[in-house]
Amino acid sequence: MWPQYDALQMAIGWSEKDLKKKQILVEDALGDSHPGSAHLGSLSEQVQIGVYESGGRPGRFHTTDICDGCAQGHDGMNYILASRETIADMVELHGRFVPWDGLILLSSCDKSIPAHLKAAARLNLPTVFVPGGSMRPSRNMTSDIDEIGDLTLRQERNRDDPEVQKDVRSYRLTACPSVGACQMYGTASTMQSLAEAMGVALPGSALAPATMRDISELARNAGIAVMNLVNKGITFRDIVTKKALINTIIVHCAVGGSTNAMIHLPDLARELDIDLPIELFDEINQKIPHVANILPSGKHPTECMWFAGGIPAVQWRMREYLDPDVMTCTGHTLGENLEMIMKDHFFERNRGYLANYKLKTEDVLLPDEQIKENGSVAVLKGNLAPDGAVVKYAAIAEDMRVHEGPARVFDSEEDCYYAVIEKKIKPGEVLIIRYEGPRGSGMPEMLMTTEAIVSDPELNGTVALVTDGRFSGATKGPAIGHVSPEAAAGGPIAYVKDGDIVRFDTKERRLDVVGCEGVPTTEAKAAAVFAERRNTMELKKLEKRTGVFKKYTEHARSAMLGAGV
Repeated sequence: MWPQYDALQMAIGWSEKDLKKKQILVEDALGDSHPGSAHLGSLSEQVQIGVYESGGRPGRFHTTDICDGCAQGHDGMNYILASRETIADMVELHGRFVPWDGLILLSSCDKSIPAHLKAAARLNLPTVFVPGGSMRPSRNMTSDIDEIGDLTLRQERNRDDPEVQKDVRSYRLTACPSVGACQMYGTASTMQSLAEAMGVALPGSALAPATMRDISELARNAGIAVMNLVNKGITFRDIVTKKALINTIIVHCAVGGSTNAMIHLPDLARELDIDLPIELFDEINQKIPHVANILPSGKHPTECMWFAGGIPAVQWRMREYLDPDVMTCTGHTLGENLEMIMKDHFFERNRGYLANYKLKTEDVLLPDEQIKENGSVAVLKGNLAPDGAVVKYAAIAEDMRVHEGPARVFDSEEDCYYAVIEKKIKPGEVLIIRYEGPRGSGMPEMLMTTEAIVSDPELNGTVALVTDGRFSGATKGPAIGHVSPEAAAGGPIAYVKDGDIVRFDTKERRLDVVGCEGVPTTEAKAAAVFAERRNTMELKKLEKRTGVFKKYTEHARSAMLGAGV
């Protein structure tokens, strides 16, 4: 090693003995950005202790993340998905500039977790991921999303009402009572779960309550585990194989995870040179029972999932579908991990916490006789989405899983949102929000609009939303996203007009325009009409862009390929 490097390390507190130890990059998303990252410093300290205990020397680095919840209602939302790419690049830079022996990653939330996994795939070091855990429940065992739609709608329509102001303040003081990821199976909880399911997080670490002692012990154990991987020469790519990713999709189906995983997993697979077509989600979903009764499509907050046994309990239930021989970050196979966690009485211990809430395991992880359906998400195709679109049918009432209605077209979410607020939307309509795909505007989520729809009694259960943008993991109701090709790339969604008749059928996996300007038509006639519109309708001219936003939107791939660059 270049002697100057040794001197530089010693200048920041390393000893000569440290220079001879295995050196571990400890990369966290610590920052005052949101509750999912504000507490990661204490977990990082525990990781470092574990590394020291095992004879290694940690080096601590930070690249904080940004939050969808903080970016609602302004252009900041356009930068959220792009942040995944920037975080991954920064972690890769930290991992490349010196020859580290191992890697530990700590994050909690939507974009930082997939960013960390992308960087780990590039670096291919012995790697352990440490999830930042779950926030405590809001009032009445709810999440921070449960009230926000109704509250925001009332605030927009009755801004001077003292009762509304009182309710807004009460929400502000109680919705997020601690650090940790949001209290429902949104994208943050989903990605924590999937990191564990693919084998790079320790068994039982995803969704642990962020305020309990267990999460600190798990972080320390991660420091010990990475040294074990270093000694055995087991790297990230030895663990995250195609078989491991298929196991991960199976768990995603069983827990009813966020549709955003259908961006992040294909993007990770691309980094690993693994073929993981989006249709695989659909194929697996039709076989796997949806067992988790967790918000937003179920009843309970995510910490209850951990009390019910967490991801190991789901894997135990799904063991007939899973490959038990895949390697994990413990240095043991999945099957061996499950046997060990059973012998450690992990499931028995945590049931007592559920009892505090007067709940049983079967209230949270439904028994077979109570399971209503397989899977939770589907890939739809048709003349409106030739390359595909995604929908979380588990969050849609049965009577809206097939729907046909007239299109109302908007070229931005903001225009659609205010049309809902100002009561300009009619029951039965299919709202089209376009130019919100990866190249259109960075693929923001549409949570403001979906929450406004489900919070309006006249629209809830009758109005659907179709977009080339994406959705929050907390989205409820008939919401179809990731429509590909997107409008900015000249996809069919760019040529829909007000009054066109749109039909979707989640069971048949179809999304089609079945009528033009109010007149029902055949598939061939619709194709001819859209071909003519391509010659006469111009695509929306996008505004001038600079910096990271320009870099992302000019190079982003299709949502069906993970929307990466």
